[in-house]
Amino acid sequence: MSIEKQKLYNEIDTLPEELINQVIDFIEYLKLSHIDKEAPDSVIIKSKKDLKEKLQKGLDDIKANKVFSLDETFAKIDNI
Repeated sequence: MSIEKQKLYNEIDTLPEELINQVIDFIEYLKLSHIDKEAPDSVIIKSKKDLKEKLQKGLDDIKANKVFSLDETFAKIDNI
């Protein structure tokens, strides 16, 4: 275990019980923030307008038969 991880563990170990859930929530937030920064622009929803445009593009793709199976979709996700 790295020195930083050990220090983090020691800090968490000394926390009062009522703060543990807050720390877990913050750690999950940090992990999601990191994922968001690495995600391609095409999957990040920036606003309601952006969401509407992406949903419309999806509907247009369905109408044009530009669709993928679940296996193809997950294969693409694995390559992101």
